[in-house]
Amino acid sequence: MTSQTRYYRIFDDVYFPGRWHLRMPVDSKGEGIDTWQFKEGKVLELEGPIRFPVKPAGVALEYSLSMGVPVVHRRVVSLFERLGLEKEVQFISAEVEGQPEPYFIINTLQVIKCIDDARCEEVFYWLPEDNRPDKEGGYRNVRGLKVDPAKIGDANIFRTWGWLVSLVVSERVKLAMEQECITGARFIEV
Repeated sequence: MTSQTRYYRIFDDVYFPGRWHLRMPVDSKGEGIDTWQFKEGKVLELEGPIRFPVKPAGVALEYSLSMGVPVVHRRVVSLFERLGLEKEVQFISAEVEGQPEPYFIINTLQVIKCIDDARCEEVFYWLPEDNRPDKEGGYRNVRGLKVDPAKIGDANIFRTWGWLVSLVVSERVKLAMEQECITGARFIEV
């Protein structure tokens, strides 16, 4: 990728008419699982199936978020494989309530230090007076996220270091998802 490459934060389209809503993922015993593990950029070894309850039920989407975790239909997996993204993501098999079709969690394997603080709308940091020494100096909130393309290299999908709630894709991925008419994804340029 060059510094001319554009990047987009990918969201779940909450305005999709009649859509379903995925709830907190659970393990085979029905216990909630730690969703932060899917935001750390590491390959995961998980036991048993991960299940996503649906409430309310509605139109099944091919791209959804559950607690910030991307859950995708096998069409998205196939598209990402055609784009050659297997080294940038891990596909973790998942079960979605009421769906016979296979779904997958996209576990992004790259966390890149690329937030452009000066171009963001607003950036707040953890300060000593916040009494959180474990977070001091890190991002407390980022509004109007902007990234510095020069720091991204050739990545096509990644999370932003220090603000792991942001999942970012290259314009190449965005255009491919739009051309495939993947339902549920919404993009905002960063």
